[in-house]
Amino acid sequence: MRDLPKPRESSGAIAPLFRTVFAWPYRIGLLGLYRAGLLPWQLTLLSLATNGIIGWLLITGRRFLPGALLLVAGLLDIFDGGLARLRGTAGRAGAFLDSVVDRISDVILFGCLFWSLAGQGHRLSAALALAALLVTLTVSHVRAEAEAVGLSLTEGFLQRLERYVLLMIGLMAPGTLLPVLFVLTALGGLTVIQRIGSAWRQLAEKPESPKERPSRRRVTKSAPRP
Repeated sequence: MRDLPKPRESSGAIAPLFRTVFAWPYRIGLLGLYRAGLLPWQLTLLSLATNGIIGWLLITGRRFLPGALLLVAGLLDIFDGGLARLRGTAGRAGAFLDSVVDRISDVILFGCLFWSLAGQGHRLSAALALAALLVTLTVSHVRAEAEAVGLSLTEGFLQRLERYVLLMIGLMAPGTLLPVLFVLTALGGLTVIQRIGSAWRQLAEKPESPKERPSRRRVTKSAPRP
């Protein structure tokens, strides 16, 4: 059991508590998936399929069942990376697939919730669902752009684990969806600012070297012929 991977590192609000309280249950579940012969990409696609079912249930006006299924989708999303590390197959291809599926799942969840709320005439809740989606995508985009220039961004008040937990509460506890969507939007916006600030500080501490700058050809005008 000592060689089993721990839950992946995250600096979100409840991530430290998750790593402490659920460390051993996580390892036991991971071992069960490993012995069952499941592969990481299978868990990733199962997570996407579960989110698709959740989206359809949201459109039909249901709330409690989609919230409960979010637990299943979230666990599959948590275990796929650990299973890849345990099998020794972790790499860029798996990370790319996982990242793309995560963004598609976010669009499904918040997009279908917006559709459902707008159809029921809940304009404020629908607007907040759309705002939460835009903020969520912006958080991921800022990190992707930072990694593209060689920076590392892991900071964030609100990350994927926190979004899942809050959305589960909003869907399953009556009367909490509106405040939960407000919290998701507000903390998501703070996370965007936090990551931009972190990237700016890293860029200031590590100035661009001449070798990293794109080469620019000096254009000289030829002298006019006599």
